[in-house]
Amino acid sequence: MSELPLVEPDLALLREGRVLIDVRAPVEFAQGALPGAVNLPLMDDDERHLVGIEYKERGQTAAIALGERLVGGEVKAARVAAWRELLARHPDAIVYCFRGGLRSQIAQQWLAEAGITRPRIRGGWKAMRQALCARIDAAAEQPLLVVGGLTGCAKTDLVLALDNGLDLEGCARHKGSAFGRHPLEAPSQIDFEHAMGRHLLDLPGPVVVEDESRHIGGANLPLAFWEAMQRAPRVRVEMPLDWRLAQIHRDYIEELWAVYRRQCGEWLGWTLMRKQLEESLAKLRKRLGSARLARLQRLQAQAFREHERGNPQAHEAWLAPLLTEYYDPMYRYQLEKRDPGHFLHVGDWESCLAVARQWSEEQGAVTPQRSAATG
Repeated sequence: MSELPLVEPDLALLREGRVLIDVRAPVEFAQGALPGAVNLPLMDDDERHLVGIEYKERGQTAAIALGERLVGGEVKAARVAAWRELLARHPDAIVYCFRGGLRSQIAQQWLAEAGITRPRIRGGWKAMRQALCARIDAAAEQPLLVVGGLTGCAKTDLVLALDNGLDLEGCARHKGSAFGRHPLEAPSQIDFEHAMGRHLLDLPGPVVVEDESRHIGGANLPLAFWEAMQRAPRVRVEMPLDWRLAQIHRDYIEELWAVYRRQCGEWLGWTLMRKQLEESLAKLRKRLGSARLARLQRLQAQAFREHERGNPQAHEAWLAPLLTEYYDPMYRYQLEKRDPGHFLHVGDWESCLAVARQWSEEQGAVTPQRSAATG
C-alpha cells in the first residue's frame, strides 16, 4: 500500500470545491468533518469500536485481522460500491481518514482492486483541520472591522453586502440572540470553526464581521479571533424603531416560518415555530421579571391567533416591547463600557455600508462588492 498516491493537505482542495470521501466512522464524522466531505465509512460505529478494543488488547495486527473479518464479503462489496458510485459522479474526489493512515489506505487499495486509483490526503482530517484553524488565527492578525448596532438594524445584511464580509451567524447557524435558534440542526464546534476557515479562504485581506459575543448559540468563536474583534474599529448602525421592528418581524417571523414550512409542512411547521418562539420568550423570565414576561406572553399568544386569521403583522405587538424593554437596554449597557474611540462612524444603514466599503478599500480589499440588500 506504500505506492498508493498522496496529495498534500492543501486548503486549495477546499477552495476548489473538491468532493472529499471521509472514510471515518459516522460518530467521528458527526463530531466534525471537512467542508465538502461525504461520509462513506470503511467501518460503521460498532465495527470501529470492536476493532479499537482489539487494537488496545492485542495490537495492530490482530486489529487488522478482526477488521478484515468484520468488513469482508458482501459488506466489503457494498462499501466499495458506495465509493465507486460517488466517484462515477465526482471522478476527482479524494479520500481521507483521521490521519491519512490505515483506513484511507485500505479504501485506496480496495478501489485499486476495482480498477480505480484515487489519492488520499497526507495527514488526513487532522492536518487539514490544523490548516483551517491556522487560517482563522491568521485572519485575527489581519485588519478587522466590526459592525454594531441595536437589534433589528440589519447588521448581517450589511456584512453580506460586502464582498469581504464574514457571516459568523451563518457559520454558526444561529442569529446570536435568545430568539436566534435555526430550525435546522446547529453545527458542531468543529464544523463551525471549519465553516469559518473555509469562508476565510475566499477573504485574503481585511474582513468585516458583525459584533458578537464569544458565544453564538452553541458555538464559541476561537479566542484569538474574538480578542481581535474586541480590539477592532467599529461602525454602529442606528435606525428608527419602526424600521427595526419591520426587520425583526422578517427575521423572527417571516423567515422562521418559511424555513419551518419548507422543512416540516404547514401543520407541523406552524406547531414547531410557535413552540420555539414561546420557549424563547419564556427563557427571558429572569431579565424581564414575571409581570413583564406574562404581559408579553399574552401579547404573543394573541398575535399567533391573529396570525392564524391572516394577520401576521399582529406579532409587532409583542416584538416592539421585546426590543425596547429587553434588547435595547442590554445593548446600551454594553455600549457604555465601550471606548467611543473605537467607532469610526455612527449613522444609518446606508452610511455605515459606505464607510465599511471605504475602510475595506483603504485596507486593501479590492474585490467587487456584493449587491446591497437592506431587507
